[in-house]
Amino acid sequence: MPYRWPGLLAGIALCTACSGGDSATPPANRAPVFTSASAVTVAENAASAFYDAVASDADGDAVAYTISGGADAARFSISAGGALSFIAPPDFEAPADANADNIYLVTLRASDGVLAATLDLTVTVTNAANELRVRRIAVGLSQPLFLLPRGDGSNHVFILEKGGQVEILNPGSGLLNPTPFLDISTSISTNGERGLLGMAPAPDFATSGRFYLNVTNLAGDTEIRAYRRSTTNADLADPASLDVILTATQPDANHNGGWLGFGPDGLLYVALGDGGGSNDPFGNGQNLNTLLGKILRIDPSADAFPADPLRDYAIPAGNPFAGGGGRPEIFAYGLRNPFRASFDRQTGDLYIGDVGQGAIEEVDLIRPNEGGLNFGWPVLEGRRVNQAGSTAGMTPPIAEYGHGGGPTQGDSITGGYVYRGPVAAPQGAYVFGDFISDNIWSFPASSASQGATIASSSFTLRNNDFAPDIGVIDSVSSFGEDANGDLYIIGIDGEIFRIGSQ
Repeated sequence: MPYRWPGLLAGIALCTACSGGDSATPPANRAPVFTSASAVTVAENAASAFYDAVASDADGDAVAYTISGGADAARFSISAGGALSFIAPPDFEAPADANADNIYLVTLRASDGVLAATLDLTVTVTNAANELRVRRIAVGLSQPLFLLPRGDGSNHVFILEKGGQVEILNPGSGLLNPTPFLDISTSISTNGERGLLGMAPAPDFATSGRFYLNVTNLAGDTEIRAYRRSTTNADLADPASLDVILTATQPDANHNGGWLGFGPDGLLYVALGDGGGSNDPFGNGQNLNTLLGKILRIDPSADAFPADPLRDYAIPAGNPFAGGGGRPEIFAYGLRNPFRASFDRQTGDLYIGDVGQGAIEEVDLIRPNEGGLNFGWPVLEGRRVNQAGSTAGMTPPIAEYGHGGGPTQGDSITGGYVYRGPVAAPQGAYVFGDFISDNIWSFPASSASQGATIASSSFTLRNNDFAPDIGVIDSVSSFGEDANGDLYIIGIDGEIFRIGSQ
Protein backbone atom coordinates (compact mmCIF):
# COMPACT_ATOMS: atom_id res chain seq x y z
CA MET A 1 0.00 0.00 0.00
CA PRO A 2 1.31 3.49 -0.82
CA TYR A 3 1.70 5.90 2.18
CA ARG A 4 -1.23 8.29 2.70
CA TRP A 5 0.24 11.77 3.31
CA PRO A 6 -2.20 14.31 4.83
CA GLY A 7 -4.07 16.30 2.22
CA LEU A 8 -3.05 14.12 -0.77
CA LEU A 9 -4.96 11.37 -2.57
CA ALA A 10 -3.72 7.87 -1.81
CA GLY A 11 -1.93 6.01 -4.54
CA ILE A 12 -0.90 9.04 -6.67
CA ALA A 13 2.76 8.94 -7.57
CA LEU A 14 4.63 11.94 -6.16
CA CYS A 15 7.72 11.74 -8.38
CA THR A 16 7.94 9.63 -11.56
CA ALA A 17 11.60 10.35 -12.17
CA CYS A 18 12.91 9.59 -8.68
CA SER A 19 15.08 6.55 -8.07
CA GLY A 20 13.44 3.96 -5.86
CA GLY A 21 10.08 4.29 -7.53
CA ASP A 22 7.39 5.29 -4.97
CA SER A 23 9.60 6.36 -2.02
CA ALA A 24 8.22 9.96 -2.15
CA THR A 25 9.32 12.74 0.28
CA PRO A 26 6.37 14.34 2.16
CA PRO A 27 5.91 18.15 1.98
CA ALA A 28 6.92 20.23 5.00
CA ASN A 29 4.13 20.91 7.54
CA ARG A 30 2.90 24.51 7.56
CA ALA A 31 1.91 26.50 10.68
CA PRO A 32 -1.63 27.85 11.09
CA VAL A 33 -2.26 31.48 10.14
CA PHE A 34 -4.57 33.75 12.13
CA THR A 35 -7.34 35.35 10.08
CA SER A 36 -9.37 36.89 12.92
CA ALA A 37 -8.95 40.55 13.89
CA SER A 38 -6.15 41.72 16.16
CA ALA A 39 -8.40 44.18 18.02
CA VAL A 40 -11.90 43.96 19.49
CA THR A 41 -14.17 46.26 21.49
CA VAL A 42 -16.48 44.93 24.18
CA ALA A 43 -18.90 46.64 26.57
CA GLU A 44 -18.19 46.36 30.28
CA ASN A 45 -19.85 43.60 32.30
CA ALA A 46 -19.53 41.09 29.44
CA ALA A 47 -20.08 37.71 31.08
CA SER A 48 -19.93 35.44 28.01
CA ALA A 49 -17.57 34.88 25.08
CA PHE A 50 -17.10 38.05 23.05
CA TYR A 51 -14.45 37.08 20.47
CA ASP A 52 -13.87 34.01 18.26
CA ALA A 53 -10.26 33.31 17.38
CA VAL A 54 -9.92 31.93 13.84
CA ALA A 55 -6.79 30.51 12.19
CA SER A 56 -6.54 28.61 8.91
CA ASP A 57 -4.29 25.64 8.34
CA ALA A 58 -3.06 25.00 4.76
CA ASP A 59 -2.59 21.31 5.49
CA GLY A 60 -6.14 20.85 6.74
CA ASP A 61 -5.02 19.96 10.25
CA ALA A 62 -7.25 20.62 13.26
CA VAL A 63 -6.33 23.79 15.15
CA ALA A 64 -6.54 24.26 18.93
CA TYR A 65 -6.38 27.61 20.72
CA THR A 66 -4.73 28.64 23.99
CA ILE A 67 -3.53 31.80 25.71
CA SER A 68 0.24 32.11 25.60
CA GLY A 69 0.93 35.50 27.17
CA GLY A 70 0.24 39.19 27.23
CA ALA A 71 0.19 41.73 30.06
CA ASP A 72 -3.40 40.82 30.94
CA ALA A 73 -3.41 37.11 30.13
CA ALA A 74 -4.63 36.20 33.62
CA ARG A 75 -7.90 38.07 32.99
CA PHE A 76 -9.03 35.76 30.15
CA SER A 77 -9.97 32.20 29.34
CA ILE A 78 -10.30 30.59 25.90
CA SER A 79 -11.93 27.37 24.73
CA ALA A 80 -10.08 24.90 22.51
CA GLY A 81 -12.33 26.09 19.72
CA GLY A 82 -11.26 29.73 20.14
CA ALA A 83 -14.09 31.36 22.15
CA LEU A 84 -12.47 34.09 24.29
CA SER A 85 -14.08 35.46 27.45
CA PHE A 86 -13.18 37.39 30.59
CA ILE A 87 -12.75 35.27 33.72
CA ALA A 88 -14.52 38.03 35.69
CA PRO A 89 -16.76 40.53 33.85
CA PRO A 90 -14.82 43.77 33.28
CA ASP A 91 -15.84 46.96 35.08
CA PHE A 92 -15.16 50.15 33.15
CA GLU A 93 -15.16 52.20 36.37
CA ALA A 94 -12.62 49.86 37.97
CA PRO A 95 -10.31 48.67 35.17
CA ALA A 96 -8.29 45.57 35.98
CA ASP A 97 -5.82 45.69 33.09
CA ALA A 98 -2.13 46.27 33.77
CA ASN A 99 -2.26 49.94 32.77
CA ALA A 100 -5.71 50.59 34.30
CA ASP A 101 -6.80 52.19 31.01
CA ASN A 102 -9.47 49.64 29.97
CA ILE A 103 -7.22 48.34 27.16
CA TYR A 104 -6.38 44.68 27.81
CA LEU A 105 -3.50 42.90 26.05
CA VAL A 106 -3.52 39.15 25.53
CA THR A 107 -1.58 36.85 23.19
CA LEU A 108 -3.48 33.97 21.58
CA ARG A 109 -1.84 30.79 20.25
CA ALA A 110 -3.15 28.55 17.47
CA SER A 111 -1.52 25.12 17.11
CA ASP A 112 -1.93 22.18 14.74
CA GLY A 113 -0.18 19.94 17.25
CA VAL A 114 3.25 20.50 15.76
CA LEU A 115 3.55 24.12 14.70
CA ALA A 116 1.88 27.19 16.13
CA ALA A 117 1.18 30.84 15.40
CA THR A 118 0.45 33.70 17.82
CA LEU A 119 -1.73 36.80 17.68
CA ASP A 120 -1.36 39.85 19.92
CA LEU A 121 -4.97 40.83 20.61
CA THR A 122 -6.05 44.22 21.99
CA VAL A 123 -9.36 44.18 23.90
CA THR A 124 -10.87 47.59 24.58
CA VAL A 125 -13.58 47.74 27.25
CA THR A 126 -16.17 50.49 26.81
CA ASN A 127 -18.47 52.16 29.32
CA ALA A 128 -22.03 50.89 29.56
CA ALA A 129 -23.18 54.06 31.30
CA ASN A 130 -26.43 54.02 29.37
CA GLU A 131 -27.55 51.17 31.60
CA LEU A 132 -27.61 53.42 34.64
CA ARG A 133 -30.25 56.01 35.51
CA VAL A 134 -30.51 58.14 38.64
CA ARG A 135 -33.96 59.57 39.25
CA ARG A 136 -35.37 61.74 41.97
CA ILE A 137 -38.31 59.85 43.43
CA ALA A 138 -39.30 62.04 46.37
CA VAL A 139 -38.93 65.62 47.53
CA GLY A 140 -40.16 67.72 50.45
CA LEU A 141 -39.26 65.36 53.29
CA SER A 142 -38.18 66.87 56.62
CA GLN A 143 -34.46 66.13 57.22
CA PRO A 144 -34.49 62.48 56.12
CA LEU A 145 -31.65 60.49 57.66
CA PHE A 146 -32.17 56.89 56.58
CA LEU A 147 -34.03 54.60 54.17
CA LEU A 148 -34.51 50.86 54.46
CA PRO A 149 -36.73 48.04 53.11
CA ARG A 150 -40.13 47.74 54.71
CA GLY A 151 -39.31 44.11 55.43
CA ASP A 152 -42.71 42.59 54.67
CA GLY A 153 -42.20 41.49 51.08
CA SER A 154 -43.49 44.72 49.54
CA ASN A 155 -41.42 47.10 47.41
CA HIS A 156 -42.18 50.00 49.76
CA VAL A 157 -39.49 51.51 51.99
CA PHE A 158 -39.31 53.20 55.36
CA ILE A 159 -37.82 56.69 55.58
CA LEU A 160 -36.65 58.14 58.89
CA GLU A 161 -36.97 61.87 59.49
CA LYS A 162 -34.72 63.40 62.12
CA GLY A 163 -37.64 64.97 63.96
CA GLY A 164 -39.18 61.60 64.81
CA GLN A 165 -41.41 60.44 61.96
CA VAL A 166 -41.12 57.08 60.22
CA GLU A 167 -42.68 57.45 56.78
CA ILE A 168 -43.67 54.80 54.23
CA LEU A 169 -42.72 55.61 50.63
CA ASN A 170 -43.82 53.90 47.42
CA PRO A 171 -40.72 54.31 45.22
CA GLY A 172 -42.69 53.61 42.07
CA SER A 173 -45.14 56.48 42.53
CA GLY A 174 -43.01 58.68 44.78
CA LEU A 175 -45.95 59.00 47.17
CA LEU A 176 -45.81 58.85 50.95
CA ASN A 177 -48.54 57.23 52.96
CA PRO A 178 -50.85 59.98 54.23
CA THR A 179 -50.13 59.01 57.85
CA PRO A 180 -46.65 58.26 59.21
CA PHE A 181 -45.98 54.67 60.22
CA LEU A 182 -44.82 56.04 63.58
CA ASP A 183 -44.44 59.50 65.13
CA ILE A 184 -42.24 59.74 68.25
CA SER A 185 -41.44 63.43 67.93
CA THR A 186 -42.65 64.26 71.46
CA SER A 187 -40.39 61.68 73.12
CA ILE A 188 -36.98 62.50 71.59
CA SER A 189 -34.49 65.38 71.48
CA THR A 190 -33.35 66.63 68.09
CA ASN A 191 -30.78 69.38 68.69
CA GLY A 192 -27.28 68.92 67.30
CA GLU A 193 -26.78 65.42 65.94
CA ARG A 194 -29.63 63.99 67.98
CA GLY A 195 -32.95 62.65 66.81
CA LEU A 196 -34.42 59.56 65.17
CA LEU A 197 -31.20 58.10 63.76
CA GLY A 198 -31.64 54.44 62.88
CA MET A 199 -34.12 51.62 62.33
CA ALA A 200 -33.95 47.86 61.84
CA PRO A 201 -36.92 45.51 61.30
CA ALA A 202 -36.43 42.16 63.02
CA PRO A 203 -35.52 39.29 60.67
CA ASP A 204 -39.04 37.92 61.21
CA PHE A 205 -40.74 41.32 60.87
CA ALA A 206 -43.20 40.01 58.26
CA THR A 207 -44.77 37.78 60.92
CA SER A 208 -43.77 39.32 64.27
CA GLY A 209 -44.07 42.99 63.31
CA ARG A 210 -41.18 43.79 65.67
CA PHE A 211 -38.68 46.52 64.80
CA TYR A 212 -36.00 48.56 66.56
CA LEU A 213 -35.10 52.26 66.61
CA ASN A 214 -31.95 54.14 67.57
CA VAL A 215 -33.07 57.47 69.07
CA THR A 216 -31.91 60.23 71.39
CA ASN A 217 -34.28 60.51 74.32
CA LEU A 218 -35.38 63.72 76.00
CA ALA A 219 -32.43 63.50 78.40
CA GLY A 220 -30.02 63.45 75.44
CA ASP A 221 -29.05 59.79 75.84
CA THR A 222 -29.13 57.02 73.25
CA GLU A 223 -31.99 54.57 73.50
CA ILE A 224 -32.47 51.40 71.50
CA ARG A 225 -36.22 50.93 71.45
CA ALA A 226 -38.34 47.97 70.39
CA TYR A 227 -41.81 48.45 68.92
CA ARG A 228 -44.40 46.32 67.17
CA ARG A 229 -46.53 46.93 64.14
CA SER A 230 -50.23 47.42 64.75
CA THR A 231 -52.20 44.17 64.73
CA THR A 232 -55.08 45.83 62.87
CA ASN A 233 -53.26 48.05 60.33
CA ALA A 234 -49.98 46.99 58.72
CA ASP A 235 -49.30 50.60 57.71
CA LEU A 236 -49.09 51.75 61.32
CA ALA A 237 -46.91 50.93 64.32
CA ASP A 238 -48.30 50.53 67.82
CA PRO A 239 -46.74 53.31 69.98
CA ALA A 240 -47.94 51.55 73.13
CA SER A 241 -45.67 48.58 72.37
CA LEU A 242 -42.56 50.63 73.25
CA ASP A 243 -39.84 48.74 75.13
CA VAL A 244 -36.49 50.43 75.83
CA ILE A 245 -34.01 47.56 75.56
CA LEU A 246 -30.69 49.44 75.89
CA THR A 247 -29.58 52.90 77.06
CA ALA A 248 -26.20 54.61 76.65
CA THR A 249 -25.49 57.89 78.44
CA GLN A 250 -24.35 60.59 76.00
CA PRO A 251 -22.22 63.43 77.45
CA ASP A 252 -22.68 65.75 74.43
CA ALA A 253 -25.03 66.47 71.52
CA ASN A 254 -22.73 65.19 68.77
CA HIS A 255 -20.97 61.96 67.79
CA ASN A 256 -24.07 59.89 68.54
CA GLY A 257 -23.47 57.47 65.65
CA GLY A 258 -27.00 56.20 65.18
CA TRP A 259 -27.02 53.25 62.78
CA LEU A 260 -28.31 49.81 63.71
CA GLY A 261 -29.00 46.74 61.64
CA PHE A 262 -29.40 43.00 61.78
CA GLY A 263 -26.48 40.98 60.49
CA PRO A 264 -26.67 37.73 58.53
CA ASP A 265 -26.23 35.99 61.90
CA GLY A 266 -29.63 37.34 63.03
CA LEU A 267 -28.06 39.54 65.72
CA LEU A 268 -28.53 43.29 66.16
CA TYR A 269 -25.52 45.57 65.59
CA VAL A 270 -25.48 49.12 67.01
CA ALA A 271 -23.07 51.94 66.07
CA LEU A 272 -22.26 54.51 68.77
CA GLY A 273 -19.93 57.50 68.58
CA ASP A 274 -17.40 58.53 71.23
CA GLY A 275 -19.71 61.00 72.95
CA GLY A 276 -18.55 64.23 71.30
CA GLY A 277 -15.90 66.86 71.76
CA SER A 278 -12.41 67.12 70.28
CA ASN A 279 -9.84 64.31 70.60
CA ASP A 280 -12.22 62.09 72.58
CA PRO A 281 -12.14 64.19 75.80
CA PHE A 282 -14.22 61.59 77.65
CA GLY A 283 -11.75 58.80 76.84
CA ASN A 284 -14.35 56.46 75.37
CA GLY A 285 -12.79 55.20 72.14
CA GLN A 286 -10.24 52.91 73.81
CA ASN A 287 -12.20 52.31 77.03
CA LEU A 288 -13.64 48.80 77.02
CA ASN A 289 -15.85 49.58 80.01
CA THR A 290 -18.12 51.97 78.10
CA LEU A 291 -20.45 51.45 75.15
CA LEU A 292 -19.46 54.68 73.42
CA GLY A 293 -17.09 54.68 70.43
CA LYS A 294 -18.09 51.09 69.64
CA ILE A 295 -19.98 48.69 67.44
CA LEU A 296 -22.21 46.65 69.76
CA ARG A 297 -23.74 43.24 69.06
CA ILE A 298 -26.72 41.96 71.03
CA ASP A 299 -29.46 39.37 70.77
CA PRO A 300 -32.79 41.14 71.35
CA SER A 301 -34.78 37.92 70.97
CA ALA A 302 -33.84 36.93 74.54
CA ASP A 303 -33.38 38.66 77.91
CA ALA A 304 -30.34 37.70 79.98
CA PHE A 305 -30.92 40.57 82.45
CA PRO A 306 -34.49 40.09 83.74
CA ALA A 307 -33.80 42.23 86.82
CA ASP A 308 -32.79 45.23 84.69
CA PRO A 309 -35.67 46.73 82.67
CA LEU A 310 -33.21 48.72 80.54
CA ARG A 311 -31.22 45.68 79.37
CA ASP A 312 -33.71 43.50 77.53
CA TYR A 313 -31.33 41.41 75.44
CA ALA A 314 -28.81 38.58 75.66
CA ILE A 315 -25.07 38.57 74.95
CA PRO A 316 -24.04 36.45 71.94
CA ALA A 317 -21.55 33.80 73.02
CA GLY A 318 -19.14 34.83 70.26
CA ASN A 319 -18.75 38.44 71.42
CA PRO A 320 -15.07 39.15 72.15
CA PHE A 321 -15.68 40.23 75.77
CA ALA A 322 -18.56 37.90 76.58
CA GLY A 323 -16.32 36.20 79.12
CA GLY A 324 -14.82 39.37 80.59
CA GLY A 325 -12.23 42.04 79.88
CA GLY A 326 -14.77 44.62 78.75
CA ARG A 327 -18.46 45.31 78.29
CA PRO A 328 -19.91 42.10 76.86
CA GLU A 329 -22.00 44.04 74.31
CA ILE A 330 -18.87 45.33 72.51
CA PHE A 331 -18.09 43.81 69.14
CA ALA A 332 -15.51 46.36 67.86
CA TYR A 333 -14.05 49.61 69.23
CA GLY A 334 -11.81 52.58 68.57
CA LEU A 335 -14.41 54.55 66.54
CA ARG A 336 -15.04 58.30 66.57
CA ASN A 337 -18.45 58.71 64.97
CA PRO A 338 -19.55 55.74 62.85
CA PHE A 339 -22.15 57.44 60.67
CA ARG A 340 -23.77 54.87 58.49
CA ALA A 341 -22.74 51.27 58.25
CA SER A 342 -24.05 48.40 56.16
CA PHE A 343 -23.75 44.70 55.56
CA ASP A 344 -22.79 43.44 52.13
CA ARG A 345 -25.77 41.21 51.35
CA GLN A 346 -23.52 38.83 49.38
CA THR A 347 -20.57 38.37 51.74
CA GLY A 348 -21.88 39.46 55.15
CA ASP A 349 -19.00 41.93 55.51
CA LEU A 350 -19.78 45.01 57.63
CA TYR A 351 -18.63 48.35 56.14
CA ILE A 352 -18.39 51.36 58.49
CA GLY A 353 -18.00 55.00 57.51
CA ASP A 354 -16.26 56.65 60.48
CA VAL A 355 -16.29 60.46 60.51
CA GLY A 356 -12.86 61.95 61.12
CA GLN A 357 -11.77 65.01 63.05
CA GLY A 358 -9.34 67.39 61.39
CA ALA A 359 -7.60 65.46 58.63
CA ILE A 360 -8.88 61.99 57.62
CA GLU A 361 -12.18 60.27 56.79
CA GLU A 362 -12.18 56.48 56.77
CA VAL A 363 -13.97 53.29 55.81
CA ASP A 364 -13.54 50.35 58.20
CA LEU A 365 -14.36 46.71 57.61
CA ILE A 366 -15.41 43.84 59.84
CA ARG A 367 -15.67 40.46 58.18
CA PRO A 368 -17.78 37.69 59.75
CA ASN A 369 -16.14 36.29 62.88
CA GLU A 370 -13.71 39.24 63.16
CA GLY A 371 -15.03 40.53 66.47
CA GLY A 372 -12.70 42.50 68.72
CA LEU A 373 -11.08 44.75 66.10
CA ASN A 374 -9.67 48.06 67.35
CA PHE A 375 -9.82 50.83 64.73
CA GLY A 376 -7.56 53.10 66.73
CA TRP A 377 -9.43 56.29 67.63
CA PRO A 378 -8.29 58.59 69.23
CA VAL A 379 -4.69 57.36 68.92
CA LEU A 380 -5.19 57.06 65.16
CA GLU A 381 -7.28 59.05 62.73
CA GLY A 382 -7.26 56.76 59.71
CA ARG A 383 -3.60 55.72 59.51
CA ARG A 384 -2.46 59.10 60.84
CA VAL A 385 -1.21 59.32 64.42
CA ASN A 386 -3.57 61.70 66.21
CA GLN A 387 -2.26 61.52 69.78
CA ALA A 388 0.32 59.69 71.81
CA GLY A 389 -0.30 56.05 72.51
CA SER A 390 0.61 52.55 71.42
CA THR A 391 -0.76 51.48 68.04
CA ALA A 392 -0.10 47.79 68.66
CA GLY A 393 -2.96 45.58 67.52
CA MET A 394 -4.90 48.38 65.82
CA THR A 395 -6.59 47.73 62.48
CA PRO A 396 -6.14 50.36 59.74
CA PRO A 397 -9.09 51.41 57.56
CA ILE A 398 -9.62 49.69 54.23
CA ALA A 399 -9.97 53.14 52.60
CA GLU A 400 -9.37 56.75 53.57
CA TYR A 401 -9.35 60.26 52.13
CA GLY A 402 -8.13 63.64 53.27
CA HIS A 403 -9.95 66.86 54.08
CA GLY A 404 -10.46 69.50 51.41
CA GLY A 405 -12.64 70.43 48.47
CA GLY A 406 -10.96 68.46 45.68
CA PRO A 407 -12.41 65.52 43.73
CA THR A 408 -10.85 63.00 46.14
CA GLN A 409 -11.48 65.03 49.32
CA GLY A 410 -14.20 65.94 51.77
CA ASP A 411 -14.80 66.64 55.45
CA SER A 412 -17.50 64.27 56.72
CA ILE A 413 -17.97 60.76 55.37
CA THR A 414 -21.39 59.20 54.85
CA GLY A 415 -20.99 55.44 54.74
CA GLY A 416 -22.75 53.55 51.95
CA TYR A 417 -23.39 50.09 50.54
CA VAL A 418 -21.80 47.44 48.36
CA TYR A 419 -24.08 47.55 45.34
CA ARG A 420 -25.71 44.19 44.57
CA GLY A 421 -28.72 45.47 42.64
CA PRO A 422 -29.95 44.89 39.09
CA VAL A 423 -27.88 47.56 37.30
CA ALA A 424 -24.62 46.29 35.84
CA ALA A 425 -22.46 49.42 36.00
CA PRO A 426 -21.79 49.73 39.78
CA GLN A 427 -22.08 45.99 40.45
CA GLY A 428 -19.87 44.87 43.35
CA ALA A 429 -18.70 48.42 44.14
CA TYR A 430 -18.83 49.99 47.58
CA VAL A 431 -20.60 53.32 47.04
CA PHE A 432 -20.21 56.11 49.62
CA GLY A 433 -20.01 59.90 49.81
CA ASP A 434 -19.14 63.02 51.74
CA PHE A 435 -21.73 65.24 53.43
CA ILE A 436 -19.71 68.44 52.98
CA SER A 437 -17.96 68.16 49.59
CA ASP A 438 -20.96 66.36 47.97
CA ASN A 439 -18.57 63.93 46.27
CA ILE A 440 -19.78 60.38 45.71
CA TRP A 441 -17.20 57.66 45.12
CA SER A 442 -16.87 53.93 44.80
CA PHE A 443 -14.21 51.26 44.84
CA PRO A 444 -14.55 47.54 44.07
CA ALA A 445 -15.41 45.56 47.16
CA SER A 446 -13.09 42.88 45.81
CA SER A 447 -10.15 45.26 46.28
CA ALA A 448 -10.82 45.68 50.02
CA SER A 449 -8.17 43.92 52.07
CA GLN A 450 -8.05 43.88 55.85
CA GLY A 451 -4.81 45.42 57.01
CA ALA A 452 -4.29 47.47 53.83
CA THR A 453 -5.70 50.88 52.93
CA ILE A 454 -7.04 51.97 49.54
CA ALA A 455 -5.84 55.50 48.70
CA SER A 456 -8.35 58.08 47.51
CA SER A 457 -6.50 58.25 44.19
CA SER A 458 -7.97 54.81 43.47
CA PHE A 459 -11.57 55.91 44.11
CA THR A 460 -13.94 56.25 41.16
CA LEU A 461 -15.66 59.65 41.28
CA ARG A 462 -19.38 59.06 40.60
CA ASN A 463 -20.65 62.65 40.49
CA ASN A 464 -21.18 62.65 36.72
CA ASP A 465 -22.62 59.19 36.11
CA PHE A 466 -24.85 59.60 39.19
CA ALA A 467 -26.20 62.94 37.96
CA PRO A 468 -30.00 62.76 38.44
CA ASP A 469 -32.79 63.52 36.00
CA ILE A 470 -33.93 66.40 38.20
CA GLY A 471 -32.72 68.01 41.42
CA VAL A 472 -29.23 68.08 42.90
CA ILE A 473 -27.56 65.40 44.97
CA ASP A 474 -25.99 67.24 47.89
CA SER A 475 -25.67 67.04 51.69
CA VAL A 476 -25.93 63.26 51.55
CA SER A 477 -27.12 62.15 54.97
CA SER A 478 -27.38 58.48 54.10
CA PHE A 479 -27.54 55.83 51.45
CA GLY A 480 -30.20 53.15 51.49
CA GLU A 481 -31.17 49.81 49.99
CA ASP A 482 -34.53 48.26 49.20
CA ALA A 483 -35.49 44.61 49.11
CA ASN A 484 -34.34 44.27 45.49
CA GLY A 485 -30.92 45.76 46.15
CA ASP A 486 -31.69 49.08 44.47
CA LEU A 487 -29.51 51.84 45.88
CA TYR A 488 -30.90 55.13 47.17
CA ILE A 489 -29.22 58.44 47.97
CA ILE A 490 -30.78 60.55 50.71
CA GLY A 491 -30.22 64.29 50.98
CA ILE A 492 -30.91 65.98 54.29
CA ASP A 493 -32.59 68.76 52.26
CA GLY A 494 -35.51 66.38 51.66
CA GLU A 495 -34.69 64.76 48.31
CA ILE A 496 -34.50 61.02 47.68
CA PHE A 497 -32.81 59.55 44.57
CA ARG A 498 -32.79 56.00 43.26
CA ILE A 499 -30.17 54.34 41.08
CA GLY A 500 -31.84 52.15 38.47
CA SER A 501 -31.94 51.13 34.83
CA GLN A 502 -34.98 53.18 33.86
